[in-house]
Amino acid sequence: MTRRRLLLGLLALVLAVAASTTLLARAGAGSESCAVKGEQAEERGVLVSGSGARVLVIGDSYAVGGGVLPDQSWPLRLPGRVRVDGFSGSGFTVGASPCGDVSYATRAARARLAGVDLVVVEGGLNDADQPLADLEAGYERLVRALGDRPVLVVGPPPAPLLPYDDVAAVDATLARLAAARGTPYLSMLDVELSYLPDLLHPDAAGHRVFGDRVAERVRELLR
Repeated sequence: MTRRRLLLGLLALVLAVAASTTLLARAGAGSESCAVKGEQAEERGVLVSGSGARVLVIGDSYAVGGGVLPDQSWPLRLPGRVRVDGFSGSGFTVGASPCGDVSYATRAARARLAGVDLVVVEGGLNDADQPLADLEAGYERLVRALGDRPVLVVGPPPAPLLPYDDVAAVDATLARLAAARGTPYLSMLDVELSYLPDLLHPDAAGHRVFGDRVAERVRELLR
């Protein structure tokens, strides 16, 4: 009986460690509570940078600028009058976040889309451990929410913390879904970013590289 209890205890410990590792391996799933993430999202959402064509960025903690100063996040490098709808730990799928349904489609449905010239949808890292069927369903929901507005989909980079094959599967799925609808897609699988110690979020230099890569494509689409 003692040995059986010991084995059960070890199994529970392994499962707990696995669960916590999965939670931490998300773009924005640090120690912050869902309420704090919501506050961070609201604070970032009221900041508008630049001038010209109106650009809306929908994304995860990369869009919010998790781990860097507010003026170092990649959306600030985009041309146009840029507004960000970001929520740390979120993704295309509902299951990407432990904070309820903060998926891109649900947020897009309530976003201020009137007058937006281009929607940049960035993400996918938090969907890497979700079923690809859920990723497809979330993408289709997002398409319906955005309607006929011009969209650029930006895929996930190869963050060192996550299995490359899982990230590549998300990239391939998003590329296929975007191509099926004629939506521009920007793969980031080959981008070389520098990361914070968590090996998941870019540092300030990484944000510059990421932002400049996206900005080049945005300029093309706004011409």
